[in-house]
Amino acid sequence: MKKLILLATGLIICSTFTFAQKAQSLFNGKNLDGWKIYGTEKWYVENGTLVCESGPDKEYGYLGTDQQFKDFELTLEFKQEADGNSGVFFHSSIEGTKITGWQAEVAPKGHSTGGIYESYGRGWLIKPEADKEQYLKEGEWNKMKVWVKGNEVVTYLNGHEMIKLTDEKIGAANGQIALQIHSGGGIKVRWKNIQIKALK
Repeated sequence: MKKLILLATGLIICSTFTFAQKAQSLFNGKNLDGWKIYGTEKWYVENGTLVCESGPDKEYGYLGTDQQFKDFELTLEFKQEADGNSGVFFHSSIEGTKITGWQAEVAPKGHSTGGIYESYGRGWLIKPEADKEQYLKEGEWNKMKVWVKGNEVVTYLNGHEMIKLTDEKIGAANGQIALQIHSGGGIKVRWKNIQIKALK
């Protein structure tokens, strides 16, 4: 009996270890290794968190990964300290401050956090239902998950499903993960625990 218990415990530890090995941290809490800044807006690390903040030019800015990702589950936490108009891009390509791809919206209440917007394309593809705005905690840490596999995209905010989308154009694409600073100035958002797991 003891041997069976030890074997079962070993299997649980093993499977937990295997699952943990599949997740890749995209932000090390110390610097911007693995990322590239696009534009003149501010990106820096403070107290173990990644901060995006409007600069003097008050233009669009992006922080993109060096790697490209196709099918994945991305989880991260964000905290809006001022105007929180930002976003999480995927399957994206960036030249200067022109980005093509899809954005999971991060914005103040009433502005469709968790919705999917296609940059330099079809615009809004889907917005969450209005009553889901309640799941956003302004001024506090929020957890977002973006699940992308083939033509399917699902976003979650603080454990609540925000949208579910099927789109062949997304399924045919590939590209960087990128965080955004919206134009207009006055924006400040913190990010942490940015992790991605490849889906097979």
